[in-house]
Amino acid sequence: MKTYYVYIMTNNSRTLYTGVTNNLERRVFEHKHKLLPGFTQKYNLNRLVYYESCGDIRSAIQREVRLKDGCVRRKSP
Repeated sequence: MKTYYVYIMTNNSRTLYTGVTNNLERRVFEHKHKLLPGFTQKYNLNRLVYYESCGDIRSAIQREVRLKDGCVRRKSP
């Protein structure tokens, strides 16, 4: 059975990025070394601050959506 991870990366400015992967070590390495272009490279998101494991990809994606929804709701007045 494959394990999937939901994770949150940040930087010194506390910008957050939430993602899903099946290989957390590899993915964090890619973020830290800016190996893939995109949001995390642009904002230098290089610190893993949270992760949790899920038993399947659908659960991981659902959890990612809930985490992102929670962040958006907290920022609203």
